[in-house]
Amino acid sequence: MNLFDMAKVPMAAAEKAMKLDPGAAAIIAEPERVLEVHIPVRMDDGSLKVFTGYRAQHSTVLGPAKGGVRYHPSVNLDEVKTLSFWMTCKCAVAGLPYGGGKGGIICNPAEMSKGELERMTRGYIDRIAPCIGEKLDIPAPDMNTNGQVMAWMMDEYSKIKNQYEPGFITGKPLGMGGSEGRTAATGMGVVVAAFEAMYVNGIDPEKATVAVQGYGNVGSWTAKLFAKRGCKVVAVSDVKGAIYCEDGLDFEALDEYVAANKTVVGFPGTKEITNAELLALPVTILAPCAMELQLTGENADAVQATMIVEGANGPTTPEADAVFEQKGIFVVPDILANGGGVTVSYFEWVQNLYRYFWSEEEVVEKQTEMMKRAFKNVYEASKKYGVTMRVAAYIVALNAMAMPMKMRGIY
Repeated sequence: MNLFDMAKVPMAAAEKAMKLDPGAAAIIAEPERVLEVHIPVRMDDGSLKVFTGYRAQHSTVLGPAKGGVRYHPSVNLDEVKTLSFWMTCKCAVAGLPYGGGKGGIICNPAEMSKGELERMTRGYIDRIAPCIGEKLDIPAPDMNTNGQVMAWMMDEYSKIKNQYEPGFITGKPLGMGGSEGRTAATGMGVVVAAFEAMYVNGIDPEKATVAVQGYGNVGSWTAKLFAKRGCKVVAVSDVKGAIYCEDGLDFEALDEYVAANKTVVGFPGTKEITNAELLALPVTILAPCAMELQLTGENADAVQATMIVEGANGPTTPEADAVFEQKGIFVVPDILANGGGVTVSYFEWVQNLYRYFWSEEEVVEKQTEMMKRAFKNVYEASKKYGVTMRVAAYIVALNAMAMPMKMRGIY
């Protein structure tokens, strides 16, 4: 089963539970448009290298496509299609006027200079420019892309359009149309979803322990915000390994250590453990915030967490889901739990359109309200249809898409 087929498993269960019209299901099952581009880049040594990039637009039924651009050696067409599908569902669950999009370039940013990255980035925008725009498809940061990359993209697109175009892209730096609260947004959403899950399951947050897989932007903010709100975060990891501290981690000191050493491994006062051991810790909450396909049929039975709150896209396979359901582990799915990032991206887009900007307090307040409403809708659907939270999230998403499709005459 490839990644795209895997993503369709819970959607098929949702279609069956809600009795979705087969015509609507057939349309939603495939992306509207997929673009493959080839980008020639002059490297610093004078050689010419041609990079392959993609942009998938899964749906524009609810509004412009929306989704990040990732730079990674493993980027492929199947992955980009799948991520655009998840973005459609994520935006629908969050109640945003967006469809789903996703892009990526096959490259290894760690082996490229800043100049090479800039030339590649500008070349990518030149290639996909006819298919993007503030009312068509709005890119954003993703794996190995950041505010600097978004700034290059905005500058290049503005040159192409011969006018200032901040609303065509989100995740920009402050002072260039970026929004307060954007950096922490995805982690904030994970924590808000987790607290709502603890509330409905009768768990005291001050007695909760947390393990976070991943210490990039999403994982680090997730861990720090859990700790700030009174939970004990006992383990975190990165690509080099994981660390554990029974008494809870000191994140101010950990961030200083990571800045100096580029890894969490070796942080004083902690025990080094493997990624597999982190996933199997007996904690209240396990938050996978790294890559997809981390919880599988092979390791699901070892998971001892009371609940799983997914900060990453697609960290759990259908085989693992079946094990978690049997074990009674409460799973808050990715298309609900990590929707905080796209929610604040939406706020940034709105602010760019109006050229009027909100305070961080306003952003956090609005994001929290929308995340709580999304959780409530999914939880109520899970009770109404007697399904897992993952299937319920797809029911909410499909319901949001099916009505406009029918009224517009798409099926």
